[in-house]
Amino acid sequence: MTGLVPRPRPRKPAGLTDPTAVDAAVSALASGGVVAHGFANFYALATAPDLAAVQRMNLLKGRPAGQTGSITLPPARLPGVFDWTRMPDGAHRDRVLAVADLLFALGPIGLRGPAAAHVPEHLTAAENGVRTVQVIGPGYACPSHRFLAHALARTGHAFLAITSANRSRRQTGAAEEPAHWQASHLRAEFDGEPALTFLEHHDEPAARRRFPHHQPMSTTVVAFRNTTAHQGRLIVERQGSLPLDLVERTAAQAGFAVVLADRAATPLRQRSYHTRQPHPPDTAMRGNVHDRDTSRQTRSASESSDERR
Repeated sequence: MTGLVPRPRPRKPAGLTDPTAVDAAVSALASGGVVAHGFANFYALATAPDLAAVQRMNLLKGRPAGQTGSITLPPARLPGVFDWTRMPDGAHRDRVLAVADLLFALGPIGLRGPAAAHVPEHLTAAENGVRTVQVIGPGYACPSHRFLAHALARTGHAFLAITSANRSRRQTGAAEEPAHWQASHLRAEFDGEPALTFLEHHDEPAARRRFPHHQPMSTTVVAFRNTTAHQGRLIVERQGSLPLDLVERTAAQAGFAVVLADRAATPLRQRSYHTRQPHPPDTAMRGNVHDRDTSRQTRSASESSDERR
């Protein structure tokens, strides 16, 4: 009698909560690789912050090697990446950290402000002669902090470079390429990339439930601009996962008014795994920000905010 051929066991994904998988991902990153990992309720790509690693990550996505990147770090290290002497009047250290704490308590968010001297040039963008850095954080509740802390301890870096997990629209030709929030589709898109290590959400629906206020997509980005018109205000430079009304209410708790940047009038799209992409949510439904920033003087940095997602 011919023996039956055993069926292959389904692949067990390397998960964020698996210490062995986390250690392997950190080893890959420390060797110059890129890690695609669960980040809040979607996926991000992370690598070491040195120029060569950031360039490799950019090329992996299909975008220019020299494109400016964002950084990620534990919230406790946030004070060390900003130049507090260049913060605008009204954006005092205690107030900025208070609003950051409130936003991280809700979930993922992006914060842009004047960059400390040790932040490398390739991770900064100029605005009115001031170097700025964009910090993308997953929120306090995200289990990716285990991976991040382990990676920083192993490499000795103060932060990692980060970007959304997707091919660049420059490569695909699409009008927009939203971040992935399902690992199976992310793997399919980057199939066969030897420099990419995956570290998946253990339970993707649970990851999305963990952040009920956020859509599974690139983060909303807010900035502190050192101009007279923006003193004491948060500038929403990108309408992402956190609705504007929640940004407005949360900022008010720390004494900040909110202004919507002109180029941020259209919200980002959430990736659809169907044939057609959904229309972006109506701005009024995402929140009511009463002021509109129509300044064109800050275009280079705010454009970079959108591109760096």
